[in-house]
Amino acid sequence: MARSDAQSVEEYLKLLPEDRTEDIGAVRDAILENLPSGYEETFQHGMLAYVVPLAAYPVTYNKLPLLYAALASQKNYMSVYLMNIYGSQENEGWFVDRYKASGKKLDMGKSCVRFKTLESLPVDLIGEAIAAYGAKILACLARNSSPALRPNSRSTLPASPLPSFPACSPAKPGARPWSRSSTHTVWPATPTFVCRGFL
Repeated sequence: MARSDAQSVEEYLKLLPEDRTEDIGAVRDAILENLPSGYEETFQHGMLAYVVPLAAYPVTYNKLPLLYAALASQKNYMSVYLMNIYGSQENEGWFVDRYKASGKKLDMGKSCVRFKTLESLPVDLIGEAIAAYGAKILACLARNSSPALRPNSRSTLPASPLPSFPACSPAKPGARPWSRSSTHTVWPATPTFVCRGFL
């Protein structure tokens, strides 16, 4: 995890090295511009974090807000953490293929994309990945993946994980599918999958 003496988003940004301020700022702008409703920016684990707040989804395994993405300035590089890429082999394959198609060199851990300059990062792709999962989709995935957090049998969560992006499919024949615009996944007004008790 990143190390910082900061205690807030504002303080973290002020403490950034001068040569990182513009690059971190540009990636942060892309995240905020594409972040679906239901998430909030906060400071967590020494990083800028984009989370489902506890007021909306309190049943996390570590008692901290459910993490969706994060942005950090490390000693030798900068990094973006994308939990929706880490949580799905299909999503990771989509992301890696798109990254390579951009012509930029990918330096990636499990959920961490490392970059040394803004020019080495396909910022538009980061924005598209950020836009892909609304907060309700992430919360359903988190709740369905952990037996300890699953709702009771009255819930309409599917038995398997929710569909991955960019291609979304309904849970059963005739069910309403997720809709997707050119830039982000849209949570339907009457969703096929419903997690009761939050959001």
